Amino acid sequence: MRIALGVEYDGTDFLGWQRLAHGVTVQGALEQALSRVAAQPVTVTCAGRTDAGVHGRAQVVHFDTEVERDMRGWVLGSCSNLPTSVAVLWAQPVPETFHARFCARSRRYRYTILNRTVRAALDARYVTWERHPLDAAAMHEAGQALLGEHDFSAFRAVSCQAAHARRCVLGLEVRREGEQVIVQIEANAFLHHMVRNIVGSLLMVGRGQQPVAWLAELLAGRNRDVAGPTAPASGLTFVGPRYESHWGLPAAVSA
Repeated sequence: MRIALGVEYDGTDFLGWQRLAHGVTVQGALEQALSRVAAQPVTVTCAGRTDAGVHGRAQVVHFDTEVERDMRGWVLGSCSNLPTSVAVLWAQPVPETFHARFCARSRRYRYTILNRTVRAALDARYVTWERHPLDAAAMHEAGQALLGEHDFSAFRAVSCQAAHARRCVLGLEVRREGEQVIVQIEANAFLHHMVRNIVGSLLMVGRGQQPVAWLAELLAGRNRDVAGPTAPASGLTFVGPRYESHWGLPAAVSA
């Protein structure tokens, strides 16, 4: 049987999603919890790996098992064996043809910037602090140059192992909500550090250090060395993937 799960997590204290031999990861914690419920080893595949310090709102994973448990048992049993920073939100059987990664039609991220003169206390784990006033409208206008399919080498980490840098950005919005500036971006897939590198460049536009047209120039130039710095991980949340509705998954991850 193949089972899909929805998972949320605070990534602050993890070394990222992917299982590692030398540290605590979200995948490692989840597999350990599921293995206890199943009383045998369980390995999961996720929709999109996240880096150290990055959070997940609606991560989707799948795993195969011959163990019979009701779906409520998988959810409650997993949660009881997970650290408080990780929770399984739902579980449901899916066809053998479903694949959390390859069946996802897109992925969505949100980056949250606290834009005020005083640092955060309550939300410090989930935002990036920017003390200088930001022009969210200019950031939004600049970001529209990234829509569509392009070579995103200018926003690709040196350590990225993707076969190529072409990605299709389906939507990019920057808006102000009180003291926060929110960047939302959806694409068919992302390169390593792609969102954080885009945000780092958008911040330079928002501060007035670069003109609106600069993002288009960076994209065309394909040179990571001249783009903005990588924005901190704390402000980034993987909102979740989107799947075709015929898979019957919860509304939060269905197109």
